[in-house]
Amino acid sequence: MSTSSYRYMARAFRQTMGPEGAVVRHERLLTWRREHTVTRLEYPTRLDRARAIGFRAKGGYYVVRVRVRRGGQGKRAIIAGRRPKHKGILQMTLSKSLRRIAEERAQKHYPNLEVLNSYWVGEDGKQKFYEVILVDPDHPEIRSDPKIAWIGAPAQRGRVYRGLTSAGTEGRGLRWKGKGTERYRPSRARNRRPIRRTQSKVIP
Repeated sequence: MSTSSYRYMARAFRQTMGPEGAVVRHERLLTWRREHTVTRLEYPTRLDRARAIGFRAKGGYYVVRVRVRRGGQGKRAIIAGRRPKHKGILQMTLSKSLRRIAEERAQKHYPNLEVLNSYWVGEDGKQKFYEVILVDPDHPEIRSDPKIAWIGAPAQRGRVYRGLTSAGTEGRGLRWKGKGTERYRPSRARNRRPIRRTQSKVIP
């Protein structure tokens, strides 16, 4: 059985993550740090991964690289006296993944396009880099292709802001089924229990 060319591409990219690809990885990160936060690309860095999640080399498809700051929302320590648990500077975990934030930034930069998917390409001590695949729903080649024409439906407008992408689905907890996920569908906000306020009345 012959090995596809995309298997070799994936293997070559994994080699850049090891010690033998340190020079290539270092030069890439140096270049990416100097670029804008959202940079449009001519072709994907990881062609095998891009094609696996929907990219096609034809009109209507665009690829951008997004830079996102790593870590949580750490805050400066409060000088005034109070208990450490009430300072509100620890355990401030983001409710969205950095990949989902990168998709939203790409959508904000290109409001006439729709986010199809994204994938990780690199990181350093301060930032993470993702490549986001965008699709033009009004492009003639997109509208004539039945495999991707669904993205032009009104229900898909602004899909990245409503958690309809792969990263959004994972962040909403929809990758899991069974016991413990009863309140994940249709959404956790929908199934949130209302706060019951008991009123004490004196009946004469």
